[in-house]
Amino acid sequence: MSQSTIQTLLNQLSQVLLGKPEQIKLAVACILAKGHLLIEDLPGMGKTSLSQGIASSLGMSYQRIQFTSDMLPADILGVSIYSKEQQQFIFHKGPIFNQMLLADEINRASPKTQSALLEAMAEQQITIDGITHPLSSPFFVIATQNPVDQAGTFPLPESQLDRFMMRISIGYPSAEAELAMLKSRTQANKPASLSQCLTPQELMLLQQQVAQVSASDAVLNYLIALVDYSRQHNTANGLSPRASIALLQAAKAWAFINQRQYVVPEDIQAVFASVAEHRIRSSSQFQGQALSDTILASVNPIR
Repeated sequence: MSQSTIQTLLNQLSQVLLGKPEQIKLAVACILAKGHLLIEDLPGMGKTSLSQGIASSLGMSYQRIQFTSDMLPADILGVSIYSKEQQQFIFHKGPIFNQMLLADEINRASPKTQSALLEAMAEQQITIDGITHPLSSPFFVIATQNPVDQAGTFPLPESQLDRFMMRISIGYPSAEAELAMLKSRTQANKPASLSQCLTPQELMLLQQQVAQVSASDAVLNYLIALVDYSRQHNTANGLSPRASIALLQAAKAWAFINQRQYVVPEDIQAVFASVAEHRIRSSSQFQGQALSDTILASVNPIR
């Protein structure tokens, strides 16, 4: 697969989410790194449109679930129903048996329902009634959530947040982008109208190429220094080893998108906030972006 295929994908997604090239690039990097993506922002900012655009562009089997407070785990995973004809319980698969699952407004469901995704996201399988069911390959969860201070939301627990390789926020569009959106809001700009850029098999081939991107000892030492700083300074809980692996995978994907077969410190810096901010908690006045900026500013790249 050529780099032009990735650029075609980025250009196509930019038709859905105007004026947000950085967020689109991060989302594509997350998928190339085999990660799950969490998109957090206010309602109406384009979270669902971006998710649907990714699904249409990648051509994977896809289903959207609107999470609500009365949703049960069986609504996601599936349920066993007794068959009189066969005189046994038959398992009816839920929407999680698609290659891509869009969990829309995931934090409007109860923690019990949220936890139904844990095994699937970590191990690409689910266990029902003691029987393990493998999931499709490739398999991705793209979840959207509203800010936790909005009514009717349940904060995602740390164990659930840690399963997402990246969390991104879209933010308000610029005046120019919003004007262009108002002028060109036609059927051609809708996610369902996008053409398929990749097949699932081509996507997995690109993922294999991303995994082969190299990282020198100096770059790895820089990554470890960032992670260690998060554990030692101003945090109640720092980045875990799983976060270290996610940071390296995301940096490799970022390097690959930028047509390099090796990671440089700037790749780690580009993805650090998206990989780290939802995983770390501050024990001082630093919060969120301020904390990730502090870590990056405090650790010098090792050349």
